[in-house]
Amino acid sequence: MNAVKLEVFKHLFQAVAEEMGETLRRTSHSPNIKERRDYSCAIFDADGKTIAQAEHMPVHLGSMPQSVAEALKQFTLQPGDAVILNDPYHGGTHLPDITVVEGVFVDGHEDAVFYVANRAHHADVGGISPGSLPIATEMFQEGLIIPPILLKQQGVMNDGVLQLILRNVRTPEERLSDLSAQLAANRVGIRRLLSYVRDHGLQTVTAYARGLQDYAERVTRSLIEDIPDGTYRYEDFLDDDGQGTHHIPIRVTIEINKDHATVDFSDSAGQVAGSVNAVRAITVSATFYAFRAVVDEEIPSNEGGFRPLTIITRPGTIVDATMPAAVAGGNVETSQRIVDVVLGALAQALPRKIPAAGQGTMNNLTLGGVDQRDISHPRAVAYYETIGGGAGAGPTWDGVSGVHVHMSNTMNTPIEALERELPLRVRRYQISRKSGGVGKFKGGDGIIRTYEFLCPMTVTLLSERREQGPYGLAGGEAGKPGEAWLTTIHSKTSTKLPGKWHGTVHTGDVLEIRTPGGGGWGKKD
Repeated sequence: MNAVKLEVFKHLFQAVAEEMGETLRRTSHSPNIKERRDYSCAIFDADGKTIAQAEHMPVHLGSMPQSVAEALKQFTLQPGDAVILNDPYHGGTHLPDITVVEGVFVDGHEDAVFYVANRAHHADVGGISPGSLPIATEMFQEGLIIPPILLKQQGVMNDGVLQLILRNVRTPEERLSDLSAQLAANRVGIRRLLSYVRDHGLQTVTAYARGLQDYAERVTRSLIEDIPDGTYRYEDFLDDDGQGTHHIPIRVTIEINKDHATVDFSDSAGQVAGSVNAVRAITVSATFYAFRAVVDEEIPSNEGGFRPLTIITRPGTIVDATMPAAVAGGNVETSQRIVDVVLGALAQALPRKIPAAGQGTMNNLTLGGVDQRDISHPRAVAYYETIGGGAGAGPTWDGVSGVHVHMSNTMNTPIEALERELPLRVRRYQISRKSGGVGKFKGGDGIIRTYEFLCPMTVTLLSERREQGPYGLAGGEAGKPGEAWLTTIHSKTSTKLPGKWHGTVHTGDVLEIRTPGGGGWGKKD
């Protein structure tokens, strides 16, 4: 296979996924997708194996293929068909992440020759609290569950399915706009792949797709060969599940044998009552991300990178939950801790390469209510955002301050966009100084973000690293844990909130969130 053409096709396939993402961003309506860019786009071969995925959300790296697999298990797609799903136990991650899968068809071929898919986090999909990341005890409380089902059939919208979805959410117009953007993104991907087939021929395009998967496998095996053979163990803990269970262990044992790694999470805690349970697809994503993060060479995000990894989980645990466990927080919080334990184990083998722990949480804030600022046109609102924090310091560098780390790769929501769309005023937004862990190299600092509510609203916090800060390495100190404080307009007093909290705020109340700093690296001189 020609090495130059392989590199060209690597960028061609990557460009398809990136262009899909730009289409989704530009045509969506919600700030969560348009501003924060909480979505992922990918293309797959005829067997549903990943060819390329845009550098959007790492948490989707290993879970998007499962969505395609579930769609193909349920349907033999025809031209113009589009499968929609969000069920975490049938290809999804958590309910706000809605995936749309479509086939790419070439004249003369009855079956699809490629598939395109995108996943977008919708700001509300129903459930017991606005934003659909509730302090839940079962998945049924978290929102509308969509099994793999045809949203479009032979180019015709399935109005029954669409109306069922829109009737079960708090902001139907916004959801319709974002779903339309997802369909538009897939159309762009289909059109671009067909142009490659016209220009280069189907045989050539599919051959180089397979070649890129094999290339990703070779590079990943090369990485693993550079890790000394042996067995490496690490454990870290989730603060709590919001339902009374604290200090929830996630344990990993990594066995390196030449160019293969076995990553075993079987000794992790059993699934819990609260929503921090993760489905297996999340654990696969986080593990693949952690290994990919330590590769010096830039490799495609595709199926080949998974081949040298054997990932073992035990059903019914915090990292492989079974129905009907609540899972809203597993995607956003437990995924971060899985990365922390995998990197913590690899740090024993690669002490001069692995950084200390980053903030280890996405600091999820969801809220909703009725915007009453214009009393003649009150409107329902629902909003979701994550907040950055400190990155861990490394063997030769300080951690970066005020960024999203690891499994969260979203952007900042600009204050202007937030205040335009919602009855909120952001009173403070700054770096939380001295929150990073002390060390030879200092951990990055977290963020302070303060909201004043201009209307009564329902608010939910789903966060971690509130009891124990992100770990340092090589003698570096842990980062400072995060905090949240609510000051009510009536009492003028401030109350410290737990990491998982749900409540009602009133006009004039103020919520302040302080995110964790990253761990330090090395002993300070």
